Amino acid sequence: SILPFHPFPLSVFCFSELSFIIEPSDITVISKDPVVLDCVAHGQPPIVIGWLRNGVGLAESERLRFLSNGSLYILEARRDGEGSDGGFYQCLSQNKYGAILSQRSRLTIANISPFVVQPVPLEVTEGSVARFTCQVTSNPPATITWELDQNQSTLPLETDRITVLPNGALQIQNVQLEDAGKYRCVATNIGNRVKSRKATLSVINQGTRPSIRPRIIAGPQNMTASLHYTVVLECVATGNPRPIISWSRADSKPIDVFNARVLGSGNLVISDVKPQHSGVYLCRATTPRTRNYTIATANLTVLEPPSLVERPESQTRPRAGTARFVCQAQGVPPPRITWLKNGEEVHLNGRIKMYNSKLVITQITTEDDAIYQCVAENEQGSVLSLARLIVVMSEDRPSAPRNIHAETISSSAILLAWERPIYNVDKVIAYSVHYMKAEGLNNEEYQVVIGNDTTSYIIDDLEPAWNYSFYMVAYMPMGASRMSDQVCQHTLEDVPLRTPELSLTSHSPTDIQVLWQPLPTKLSRGHIWAYRLSYRTAADATVLSVELAQNSTQYLLGDLQPDTVYLLRISAATRVGWCEPSSWTSHHTPKTSSIKVPPAPLLQQLEPLNCTSILVRWQPSPGSVVVQGYRLCYHEEGQPEQPSIQLQPEDTEYTISGLDPRRKYQVKLLALSLVGDGYQADQTLSTPGCVSIRDHPVAQPPAPDHVRALANGSSAVYLRWSRPAFASRKVVSYTARCTPVGLMNVSAIRYIQTTNQNVAIQGLEPNTRYELVVRLHADQLSSPWSSVVHQRTLPAAPSRPPEGVRVSLIEDGTALVSWREPEENNLAVTHYTILYASQRAWLAGHWQTLQRDGSNTMVLLERLEPGNVYLVKISASNLVGDGPFSTTVELALGPEPRHRGKSPRHSDSGSSSDTSVFSDGQYHMVQKSMTGLMVGVCITLACIAICALILINKGRSRYISILISFIYCFMLVVNVFLATSNRPLYLFVISLFQGGSNLVISRKGPVNGSNRGKRWQFFKRERRNTNTSQVKSSDGNLMLLESLSSTSILIQNIFFKNATCNWFNNFTEL
Repeated sequence: SILPFHPFPLSVFCFSELSFIIEPSDITVISKDPVVLDCVAHGQPPIVIGWLRNGVGLAESERLRFLSNGSLYILEARRDGEGSDGGFYQCLSQNKYGAILSQRSRLTIANISPFVVQPVPLEVTEGSVARFTCQVTSNPPATITWELDQNQSTLPLETDRITVLPNGALQIQNVQLEDAGKYRCVATNIGNRVKSRKATLSVINQGTRPSIRPRIIAGPQNMTASLHYTVVLECVATGNPRPIISWSRADSKPIDVFNARVLGSGNLVISDVKPQHSGVYLCRATTPRTRNYTIATANLTVLEPPSLVERPESQTRPRAGTARFVCQAQGVPPPRITWLKNGEEVHLNGRIKMYNSKLVITQITTEDDAIYQCVAENEQGSVLSLARLIVVMSEDRPSAPRNIHAETISSSAILLAWERPIYNVDKVIAYSVHYMKAEGLNNEEYQVVIGNDTTSYIIDDLEPAWNYSFYMVAYMPMGASRMSDQVCQHTLEDVPLRTPELSLTSHSPTDIQVLWQPLPTKLSRGHIWAYRLSYRTAADATVLSVELAQNSTQYLLGDLQPDTVYLLRISAATRVGWCEPSSWTSHHTPKTSSIKVPPAPLLQQLEPLNCTSILVRWQPSPGSVVVQGYRLCYHEEGQPEQPSIQLQPEDTEYTISGLDPRRKYQVKLLALSLVGDGYQADQTLSTPGCVSIRDHPVAQPPAPDHVRALANGSSAVYLRWSRPAFASRKVVSYTARCTPVGLMNVSAIRYIQTTNQNVAIQGLEPNTRYELVVRLHADQLSSPWSSVVHQRTLPAAPSRPPEGVRVSLIEDGTALVSWREPEENNLAVTHYTILYASQRAWLAGHWQTLQRDGSNTMVLLERLEPGNVYLVKISASNLVGDGPFSTTVELALGPEPRHRGKSPRHSDSGSSSDTSVFSDGQYHMVQKSMTGLMVGVCITLACIAICALILINKGRSRYISILISFIYCFMLVVNVFLATSNRPLYLFVISLFQGGSNLVISRKGPVNGSNRGKRWQFFKRERRNTNTSQVKSSDGNLMLLESLSSTSILIQNIFFKNATCNWFNNFTEL
């Protein structure tokens, strides 16, 4: 066990320092070899040295000896079983002032295991690359060599073609026929040597090798390396011609040329690694004299042993005083800090507490006089720093202040009053007020020092509705009094500091289940006696409210509208009053559907991991619907929603990082299934504030600078930046934000977290301008966003075919093909390709091709042969490339008709039905149509006669336009009667005056001709903009709907666009 220590009373202010001159260090030995662990201490004698192994004290024996200089001697090192001598050793040094513990040293007994990974046979072509691997567990690390069975010789570690890597990989470049044979791996350390199984390399001669693009067959792997070790990043590539290997860093920093070199054909070796070598490395294999390349990446993390940033300082304190020791350390991974008192771990209690890494001792007694050590440890080692606490005694110290009285002033202030000490009051130079929260454990004690000229003091930094305990100490130059009697006092209540965080879930399309947690005492600032829940729809400003009892933690809102966005907020009240209500939280009620979708996940209470991260946990809700995954969304209160995060069905938690401190965030989670998205669960949470190592707020770090963006294709942007100059040794991370310019959909915003100074943002829209900014996160703080840069992604070839492909037979041997532009954003179509063929030609693989400008969405197919079935498909193209073809549409042509009257056929990509017949542009009237035609003529002539009388009063200036109006009305009425008769197709052509347009009205809609020299012409696409009064056609032509029942309905369905139709306005006024 650890040697006992008995403190001696002190009456002096200086002490002889106790320290180590030599501390034990790591050592590796062979089994049964003797071992010496050195330890030399300095200080006031006598000094006693002891030893610990794995934290347990060692006793001398025949095998273990404590040498006179303090070193530990082990006669024969044991490796196996419970008696193994391997482990961590520490030296304990002690004198009359206290005891100190040395750093840890690791004793390793050399060992090597059988091969974990054996080489496997290979068969490669001549001139390519062969690679064998093997792996063994060894301590210390083994040296790897390879043997070729042909001559039992060891292969050289590096030649022009052969490379042996320290990790056990054997690379043979430009394999020759004579390289064939059996290879074996040999691992050697100071304790043993082992050999692997043999693996056969077969070489095939394939003659002339074709040209092959570069391919990385063994890329670099993510690695962690200890400080000052050597790292090998492997990169082996194949291709014809042989690719060239190059290395770079993702952060664009130069690779350390002094410590880095290329081993073999492209392996990067970094010796004596340091923290600045950490980062992402890129291996690039490029075909010579071409732009063909491939890239592999790996992250290198350099582990650092702990180092002290701030050391504790020795202190002299009077009895009943307070001592505070501060210790800060850094390392990778971050070290854990503990405290030792005289070589043993400090026992924490009500007087001795640890806040983060700070040790605070209150009400100091003589037992606290000792040597204290701060110990910082991680997997890479440990470091210690010591400080002495001297407790000063005085025989004529004053008595304690008496009759302590506390009186509440407000919710944050208490008046403390006292009477002076009875004894030695004239020697009192100051008073100290000590106070802490009376409830709870491990509450920190605060201290205020005031002068000796007062007997009252107001403490005004207290929290509302808390019980506090107070005591006082009187100080003199050489000591302090004992502590006074303690008093307790309660601060008044206040309005709540904040509202509860809401959790929202829908169990049906017409309800919202509202849940919240009771406010903690620090936030409630008193006893909550009521809640007020307010809600409204996003489209309606009318707010409904309901007040709930003090013990309520949930409420069900019913009779709501399905598929509606509701806004909710809550406020809380104490007896003092209501707090400010929270900001509105949104929730979308589900749609009404007969499909059974997954219910909302059981979202647990969100947990802030630190000031910039939130842990989201959930449980799958019970149900029979199979969950295919989860969708997680989050956004800051009042800010656009972040892009959704897709999670796997087995996930039950997710960490959201890169957030801002002291901000309120809303998190949404829903389950995904094959039948549809499930119900949504919402919850809000506020991130805590960030503080420095001294528990004081610190300034924001500066924003990243030199932000640059480069388009990396049609769906990616490469963003890079520089780290600003500021003092921080902590790991720095970044958040990049990518927002489309002119954003209308918040789900398009992208946030990417990285520790590098560059990032490739993928999955963007082609030919779109983006706004990009970056912010920095360090020491649990976030910088402002950087200056904005803009970058447009490159255009992309169409990824979808044209929509709504439709084929109609309009006369003998002529068909009309129409379609719509592919439904893609920011797509500029330059031309369309139309392929058509008869079934016989299609079977022979012969297609006929037409190309039309991107502004056209119609084309005529002429000289089609009767009795054939034609196949038609269309693709869209732009400057980047061609898109896919649409689904093939069939058009069946009947046999050669005997007369001009025809029954047309029509096909599209989704259906086929009989349509109107188009022939030579004229309608061939029959006997059954004459009755309707005559009735229409009579009605029109009657209208003309009535209007002739009106012309006498209106004058002749408007005669021409009114006359044209009635002529046009006559033509329309005739067509209505034709359309309502029993013919399968009715067609009539209205010819306007010269400069007008032609209108062909059929039961399927209008067909317009704009060139009098041609029978048919390509039709321009119609874009319709509908409002409450009229619908306008983009090509300036008149359209009629089919099957009108009366003249009034006919007039309401006439559509106009250009000024050439002003005659209709005149007709309307008349």
